[in-house]
Amino acid sequence: MLKQAVEHYHELLSDTKLATASLQMLDAELERSRLIFGGRRLSPYLRPHFVTSKDWAHITTTCETVFGALQKVKDAAVADDAVLNELGVTEIEKELVRIDPGYSHVSPTSRLDSFLTEDSYSYVELNGESPAGIAFADSASEIFRALPVMGKFAERYQIQTLEGRSKMLDVLLRCYEEFLGRIPERAPTIAIVDLKDLPTIKEFELFKEYFESNGFPAIICSPDELEFNGDRLTHNGTTVDIVYKRLLVNEYLPIMERDHALLDAYRAGAVCMVNSFRGKLVHKKAVFAVLTNERYEHLFNEAELSAITKHIPWTRMFREETTENHGAAIDLVEWTRTNSHKLVLKPNDDYGGNGIYIGWNSTAAEWDDAIASALKIGDYLIQERVKTAKEFFPMITDDEGNWEMTEQLVDLDPLLFLGKVGSAFTRLSSTELANVSSGGGMVPTFIIDEA
Repeated sequence: MLKQAVEHYHELLSDTKLATASLQMLDAELERSRLIFGGRRLSPYLRPHFVTSKDWAHITTTCETVFGALQKVKDAAVADDAVLNELGVTEIEKELVRIDPGYSHVSPTSRLDSFLTEDSYSYVELNGESPAGIAFADSASEIFRALPVMGKFAERYQIQTLEGRSKMLDVLLRCYEEFLGRIPERAPTIAIVDLKDLPTIKEFELFKEYFESNGFPAIICSPDELEFNGDRLTHNGTTVDIVYKRLLVNEYLPIMERDHALLDAYRAGAVCMVNSFRGKLVHKKAVFAVLTNERYEHLFNEAELSAITKHIPWTRMFREETTENHGAAIDLVEWTRTNSHKLVLKPNDDYGGNGIYIGWNSTAAEWDDAIASALKIGDYLIQERVKTAKEFFPMITDDEGNWEMTEQLVDLDPLLFLGKVGSAFTRLSSTELANVSSGGGMVPTFIIDEA
């Protein structure tokens, strides 16, 4: 059914009048809705990503099972420094994650990056610190649902769109209520905090408008604009109750000593911060090295172990050691050297595709250099290749409205709110790396069924 649905949608675009009207609406609405990332279209495509309702049910169950296992990794890491070290948590990060955020969830809002194919479903990493794209995806869903071509498509197929902003607001309020230990007496003020002049500012504006339209005062600010007097965290005299932290720990550490008001207020329990610094525990890509290591099997129940085996790629921190690969003892470095065709080297704590070495795209010499570099830098991990998904999408090729069918890597990104799947979007790329910050694009994810 999925293949037929995609073919039908593409056939509808063969109607030049319908395609032109859809493209013109898309362009106008992307600009109006601020779906511009770094000066370019965030969604330069004329089709959303379709997922069948049957597949969506499977995705939801699997994501929530895996997230339950991740919560157990957090519990183990808080109690045991050996697990912290296995995750690659640094000394300064250990100090941060030991601060009690005032609520129980390790990562109230998170994103699992995955590939869905006809015969497999695999995760490659978790963004557990501050996932972007929630508000962008909502706006994109509204735009694509209104396209003329989608109206024609809906005559034959049922369409379910996804929405995340209301769930994000609910997460903030539920964490705040747990933080207070009671229902708040007034609408809390929400501060969206990140560095200045980032391409994600448009999404912050979308969130600010949404929060305020629902009766919650909201501000957008950077850490240097916050003040803490020992009792209240403020911005230009306004008390901040909830920090919606979009600021990454790696970006805060270099300025933390100078711009310490946020940390001081958090440490004093004067502000509820979502996600907290504790989210770093599951944001580290090495969390998959814990999930897939037989030494930690005792942490998980049968359903979680089954999900890990089926959907999480074998992963290890990359270092000189002997370990196991699917039951066989291996010298990790030498085994990595001779198995480049199925391996990727990636930094434990970075984003945007930075520092990734793809073994199957490397010559022997390039792979040797990658191994040497990873060992020298440290804090790298090795991960087995998963089966990736590729589809053809109608892609806009210039500012004149021309488009053509191009094959794209399809990275499906379910969004979890307090451990429950509530939305998703899909990143597309013409390369092996589906990162918006490295040149990829995104489209909304639509759940479809036959009418």
